[in-house]
Amino acid sequence: MTNPGLELSGDGGAISRLSPNVIRLGLVSLLTAMSSAMVFGLLPVFLVKVLEASTASLGLIEGIAEATTSFIKLFSGAVSDWTGRRKPLVAMGYALSAVNKLLFPLAGATPVVLLARVLDRVGKGMRDAPRDAFLTDVTPSAIRGRGFGLRLAFYTAGFVIGPLAAMALMRLSGGDFRFVFWVAVLPAALAILVLTGVKEVRWKGAENRPRLLIRRSDLVSMPPQFWWAVVIAGLLSLARFSPAFLVLKAYDIGIAAASVPGMLVVMHLVYSVVAYPCGILADQIDRRVQLAIGTVILIGADLVLASATNVSVAVVGAALWGLQMGVTQGLLAASIADAAPDHLRGTAFGVYELAIGITTFVASATAGFLWMIGGATASCGASAIVAGGAMVMLLRRPSKRVEASAKQIKH
Repeated sequence: MTNPGLELSGDGGAISRLSPNVIRLGLVSLLTAMSSAMVFGLLPVFLVKVLEASTASLGLIEGIAEATTSFIKLFSGAVSDWTGRRKPLVAMGYALSAVNKLLFPLAGATPVVLLARVLDRVGKGMRDAPRDAFLTDVTPSAIRGRGFGLRLAFYTAGFVIGPLAAMALMRLSGGDFRFVFWVAVLPAALAILVLTGVKEVRWKGAENRPRLLIRRSDLVSMPPQFWWAVVIAGLLSLARFSPAFLVLKAYDIGIAAASVPGMLVVMHLVYSVVAYPCGILADQIDRRVQLAIGTVILIGADLVLASATNVSVAVVGAALWGLQMGVTQGLLAASIADAAPDHLRGTAFGVYELAIGITTFVASATAGFLWMIGGATASCGASAIVAGGAMVMLLRRPSKRVEASAKQIKH
């Protein structure tokens, strides 16, 4: 009797099957994202309108939160390699984020929001690298793009449902931010229940697990393909400020506070729709070409958002933002998975996430200050310039497939 799962045609005509664990983790991601989106879709306006924070403060809060999570990811990934077990860290991370959601409705000042965001990101940091390493462990190399794309599709679907729920609750409650924040606790708690159905799988290299501490030799053993993917991911992250600024853009052009989460709905709806097909595409074509397409779309999104003065144009910019995320994110995760040594997968994803976190901190903090000086034009213009730098890096690298699935076919 075969295990239930999602059957997909793999390379060479063989049938490759996605593990049921991928589906379960996808559902956990959906529920957690839904909870987070209900909060974060309103948080920028809550900070500016209710707590009277500046856009610079918003940028610093988002940047510090992302930087914090990335340092945690580096060590959580290494710990999962050392123990040979991924699920305990994944479970603790999701549980911390769920409990931490209780702080947002209680926040009465900006520092409390900062604390809540940091703790939420600590939870994310604990779970993300072990979770991605876990997905790598249970997903055949030939369909890793699909596996990561499917999880992203679930995740981004949560970021569609969450803002829609927040908008409906804001209208029903007469614009009560804190009421929405309380309701957001429920899907986070449900995610923990679903997570109990995920079965631990000890990875194949567990018997040769590395030491707990990350050593210089571990980093040196990472192949050039890994570091190239990290550099490109870092540049693209530097070019993308926090989605919180998409919400702020909507508020600046006159959209009512109860409706501003609609920008995240548009962005993540497009992201959700294209993530899985683009994951499949990443298993079939030269990934450098797909990354270049995503970078061009990012530059287009920046230009549209910089010039947006009405809702229609801003929505187009948000849609392009979601499109470039769907084109690039599953691909980059699959590239890291393929390039990382088997016994250092958690560490590799930790390094990858650390690079993204540092660049996201710089991008969000800079965007906040630029927004104060020159509005969306200055912030989006800087993003487009950095994306152009990523394009130069892509063009300078020889066209070469690096994913392990190609090696499988040769064998």
